Amino acid sequence: MDSHLKRSSILAIMELSYTKLTAEQIAQQITTTNGWQVNEGALTKTFSFENYANGVLFGNAVAHIADDLNHHPDLLIGYGKVTVSMVTHDADGGLTAFDFELARRIDQIPLKG
Repeated sequence: MDSHLKRSSILAIMELSYTKLTAEQIAQQITTTNGWQVNEGALTKTFSFENYANGVLFGNAVAHIADDLNHHPDLLIGYGKVTVSMVTHDADGGLTAFDFELARRIDQIPLKG
């Protein structure tokens, strides 16, 4: 990653907050994602793949994005699918801007079957 992109990523992270979002804010933020849902208080999405290996590759890509953002989701990898689920532990298990930013970044990962 070139230094300009890295700097802009750092600035974007600095603008995010660990403040727990209200139900109204969550409803607004969910519209900025593609297919994510709130299940039992967690932001969740299941991705489908042709095989297990492609799901594992996707999980690795999520791990790199999560490390860059310092915000780590739960990953459940099964045959042909990966479920990503997240909350912000620093917000007592609620959803924050970090959860929705991570969801948007995960949606940018190119999927292989």
